[in-house]
Amino acid sequence: MAKERIPNEGDEMQIDGGVREEQVTRAIPEGFNADYLKIYYRKLFPYADMFKWMSYRNDGKHPACGHSYFGQREFSFTLENDIYIRFQSFCSANEMESTIKEKCPFKIDIGPVYSVDPAKRHAYAQGGNNVFAPVERELIFDIDMSDYDDVRYCCSGADICLECWPLMTIAIKVIDTALRDDFGFNHILWVYSGRRGVHCWVCDSKARRLNNEQRAAVTDYFHVYKGGENSLKKVTLAGPVLHPFLARSYTDVLKSFFEEKLLRSQNLLASEERCQKILGFIPDESVAAELLDKWQGNRRSSISKEDVNVVRWDQLKHMLQSGKQKIQGLRRCVEEIVFSYAYPRLDMEVSKHMNHLLKAPFCVHPKTGRVCVPIDPNKCEDLIQQQSLPCLRMGKNVTWEINRVFLIIILAAAVEEDMESAYNAKIKQSKNTLSW
Repeated sequence: MAKERIPNEGDEMQIDGGVREEQVTRAIPEGFNADYLKIYYRKLFPYADMFKWMSYRNDGKHPACGHSYFGQREFSFTLENDIYIRFQSFCSANEMESTIKEKCPFKIDIGPVYSVDPAKRHAYAQGGNNVFAPVERELIFDIDMSDYDDVRYCCSGADICLECWPLMTIAIKVIDTALRDDFGFNHILWVYSGRRGVHCWVCDSKARRLNNEQRAAVTDYFHVYKGGENSLKKVTLAGPVLHPFLARSYTDVLKSFFEEKLLRSQNLLASEERCQKILGFIPDESVAAELLDKWQGNRRSSISKEDVNVVRWDQLKHMLQSGKQKIQGLRRCVEEIVFSYAYPRLDMEVSKHMNHLLKAPFCVHPKTGRVCVPIDPNKCEDLIQQQSLPCLRMGKNVTWEINRVFLIIILAAAVEEDMESAYNAKIKQSKNTLSW
């Protein structure tokens, strides 16, 4: 199967709705290009919108806002020749814009809001006060396609294609639904990582103020996929019934995706090696041997290659879930197989710690030259179904207005109610003190 490639384009680069920045007489080069990056930072990067988002209305227009809030946020830059600079901070959108244009970072990462300006942390340390610590940070999730290499056969490593990218869309659907329905979060931003995965930023004020222990608790809620590289069975679903979150994910998303898409697209039961892998999930060796004999008989029958995955899966389900299989572990094997192949695989450590940095939305991935654009979770299939991934290039016309509007709508009101309620609570407390 052909892997996803970035095609050479012969079009002239158009900037600002058709005004040509420069005459391009050769094809746009593959991957990252430093010359285009300078133009991108000069003409396209949404500085004002990024500032508006990360200020969370701490812009001096509300009596409850913190005037130094944005200036206490850490940024890190990866410059040319892998020069890495941490603890950058900016007091305004203009300062951020001028610094980025001057330094032209190949990668931008965003860290937490600290108790003091991170650029002045040494001055506070010399004062003998241990006050430099993260106080606020979005709850973030990082999902990488390379973590699915043991269950996808079309690609591996950094490669992605139309056949395996749906694993990312399923991860978005499962995690986004749980964050909203189970935790009550509303202001959630999903972003394409620029290469082989997706990032999630939960921006509600109650999410930003979680400490490390609380973040670990939220992360563990999603922790189903376990085991190392050499461990075959990475999912064990204990108990007579599934947890409501897992049951909903299985019924609403995972089961249909596995049976209708993944089985065929990855040919999960089309060879003896792949059959043996799935049979390894069955603890009863006699049942696994009986299925293998049946499937070897299928190979000699008239079953067409397109149907063999579905036919063998139906036979496995029938044998494991039939009335004669009284052992709960065997009946649960079907669900464990589906979860092992299709359930989201999170980088758990990224989500557990406030001081973890994550690639900024709208920056350019230094390996591919693709822009880290926001993803609408309700239309996450469109990113790949429209074959737009290869075109998310800094030298191509990207739908900036759509992405900018989406960023503003989804996040601009993230703290409006919280800031107002906090201010009212402060006023009420002040009145109570005065009345006393």
